[in-house]
Amino acid sequence: MICITFYTTLRSPIEEKPISNLGGIYNKYPMERTNDCILALNMGSSSFKFKLFDVLTRKMKISGMAKSSGGKFLEFSVRDSEGQILEQWFLSQKDKKGVIDEFIQWLKSHEKEFPLACIGHRIVQGGPVHFDPIVINQEVISDLQKYIYLAPNHLPEEIHLIKSFSAAFEGIKQIACFDTCFHQNMPHNARYYPLDEKYRASGLIRYGFHGLSYEFIMERLAEQIMYPARQKIIIAHLGNGASMVAVKKGIGIDTTMGISPMGGMVMGTRSGDLDPGVVLLLMKQEDLNADQLDDLLSKHSGMLAIAGSGDVEELLDQEKTNPKAKEALNLFCYQAKKSIGALAAAMGGLDTLVFTGGIGTHSSVIRERICRDLSFLGIILEQQANYDNSEIISAESSWVTVCAFETNEEQIIAQHAYNFLNPKI
Repeated sequence: MICITFYTTLRSPIEEKPISNLGGIYNKYPMERTNDCILALNMGSSSFKFKLFDVLTRKMKISGMAKSSGGKFLEFSVRDSEGQILEQWFLSQKDKKGVIDEFIQWLKSHEKEFPLACIGHRIVQGGPVHFDPIVINQEVISDLQKYIYLAPNHLPEEIHLIKSFSAAFEGIKQIACFDTCFHQNMPHNARYYPLDEKYRASGLIRYGFHGLSYEFIMERLAEQIMYPARQKIIIAHLGNGASMVAVKKGIGIDTTMGISPMGGMVMGTRSGDLDPGVVLLLMKQEDLNADQLDDLLSKHSGMLAIAGSGDVEELLDQEKTNPKAKEALNLFCYQAKKSIGALAAAMGGLDTLVFTGGIGTHSSVIRERICRDLSFLGIILEQQANYDNSEIISAESSWVTVCAFETNEEQIIAQHAYNFLNPKI
């Protein structure tokens, strides 16, 4: 592991003196000018990731992410296509603005190695106007600003990211890829709330999220299973944000999240679905305004509110000695199990169940607890395959194929960006 710094104000974790070699250690990268790159940016509620793809081969060259803890970003790492760390540095600014500023400076210092042809962004949603990927211009930015009220915890930072890269890389085409695109063909009974139709015009509909992840998983299934479009599929994206989608004949027909990423299942810090009376009570009894409610339900609820931590790995370590940790995990698995049953009912059956996301891909314990007692749906896990985190984890006797796939939202972003660089004639 090589730890470096990009600013004289930062410190190497090995040496306590500043390193002034702006741009890092160049012998880790090819010296000659390479093909232009597509930069895929993925800013989550508590994460920042990127991947650079070769325009000609569309293969990933490098990736990177900012590591966070306790709501603060601590360090940034860059890895090669094999996952080996190339560079790593402590962040001098701990918020997302600081992460963006330092990453842009890093890109600027490596323009010869990785010249940009296009930048793709994961955007949580574009309101009722934008679903399909689109070239970002001032009109698109204005639309996103208009719909901030639909995603106040995501859109402001995503707009800031777009503007920051527009200023730093003037003239480079930027593409918005919306997490809601995958769900845009849901039938009316799943898409609309039982409210007066006039509210739909202002964007009060069920959007669904994690769409880029679901799109990638459907591509993986196409490689693994013959004729996936004929399958009845549930994809469970389980991470700090968690949701599921029911896919029938290749179309997303229902999903657990609704108008915002706060809805659906209980999550690390988000409440999931609540009786409307709960919100009314909090407003009346606790005198909470809209901003306070938003902060409470998105950042201070869920498993964090129950057990003091929203991190599933931490809770699994604590559950033997902390009853609250066990309570939080039981609720998470119970709601996931209930969601699988509901989505299977919506499709009239189930052929394939896919776990993805940080928890879904890597936690064999959580997968086993969710699938326990679901044999009536035809879900039976092969214990050793599940423990080994194999891709196919269902037993031979299982009617339902159960998979655990790593997702790759950045690859989907890069594919959409590539299509704009090379439009079909």
